[in-house]
Amino acid sequence: MEYPLYVRRDGEAGFRASFPDFPRADVRGSSFGELKRNAQEMVELMYDRSEQLIPAPTGSTSELHALDMDDGEGLWMFIDINLARVTSRAVAVQFSLLESLLKQVDAAAKERHMTRSTFFTLATVHELENR
Repeated sequence: MEYPLYVRRDGEAGFRASFPDFPRADVRGSSFGELKRNAQEMVELMYDRSEQLIPAPTGSTSELHALDMDDGEGLWMFIDINLARVTSRAVAVQFSLLESLLKQVDAAAKERHMTRSTFFTLATVHELENR
């Protein structure tokens, strides 16, 4: 699956990147190739044999550019994360929500530097853990 990654320079000889869909994943590499390999490894370590739901990738560039992590200093790239090596799987869900509530969700997600999908995933996990 193609996941967006926001990449910035990290010193003179490296790169640092963040996933909006995986807010805890901070990836570094001395080249784009190494950055991509490290990103794949990070997702595998975070989700393999985990009961956590892997969020679907954000595909909306307007949603990505609205995130606080897009400070204009870096660039967006989409990288293929091979989920065949990871046992947890995400599925698409469609539901209705009051517009005012959706605006609150979007504001809270933006404040936490995450996408709407990630926010809903984490909120769902939180509710299930507290039942």
